[in-house]
Amino acid sequence: MPLTHTVGHLTVTALVDAAGPYFMPRDRAFPDATAEQWAAADAADPAAVTGAGDWWLHFTSYAIRLGDGPVTLVDAGIGPAGALAADWAPVPGHLPDEVVTAGIDPAEVSAIVLTHLHNDHMGWAVPGDSPFTSARVVVQQADVDAYKANRDKAGQFDLLIEPLLAQGRLHVLAGDAPLTPGVRIVATPGHTPGHQSVLVEDGDEALLITGDLVVHMLQLLDPELPYWGDMDPELARASRRRLLREVTDRQAILAVSHLGEPFRRL
Repeated sequence: MPLTHTVGHLTVTALVDAAGPYFMPRDRAFPDATAEQWAAADAADPAAVTGAGDWWLHFTSYAIRLGDGPVTLVDAGIGPAGALAADWAPVPGHLPDEVVTAGIDPAEVSAIVLTHLHNDHMGWAVPGDSPFTSARVVVQQADVDAYKANRDKAGQFDLLIEPLLAQGRLHVLAGDAPLTPGVRIVATPGHTPGHQSVLVEDGDEALLITGDLVVHMLQLLDPELPYWGDMDPELARASRRRLLREVTDRQAILAVSHLGEPFRRL
């Protein structure tokens, strides 16, 4: 069964769509990391490294449910065999099966929050491929604008945004916003212009679903380390520093997309 973590009356379930190797040597993804930092990260998250020293990514989405109410899904994995991520990620993913295994009917998913529009986070939200046919899809305006401006170079706008707009299922935000009871969107730009994280809270308990605010254990050990895939590394660093400080102050749990273990405490 998928792993879960409770936050007061809310349940957060980790749903692994797939796992596989990163598409380049990991020291190119984090060129500033030292040998000592790699060793510490590998010891802290051994499931994220292979015996050959490659970066092994888990592609994890999270389902949030209050009581027996509707479900909010955070990120939608890499998708089926023909998804946009197929040229580098281990498709097909298994998120629909994971959802059912977790005891969730796809019809219960009322919202899908995409932390950003990279293709390994949106695969099962694409109309025509998605089993979540009635869910609204929550994105930031800055990401919509970025992919509209580059629609000739990537398929996100044509395959995801435009069909969702036509169906009336696209929910576009501009910054922080409450979503459902106990669930709040927090803008964390940098990895992409409209990157967003999701804060789940009930009383003094809290859990932050990071998306790619953090992509590797290295960045939990040293939030200053840049990742080559960040569109604005300085802004990503500032967002990461701010949110990890809040997580530490609140003694909150982290739920990270690509770590070997989904739930972490700093």
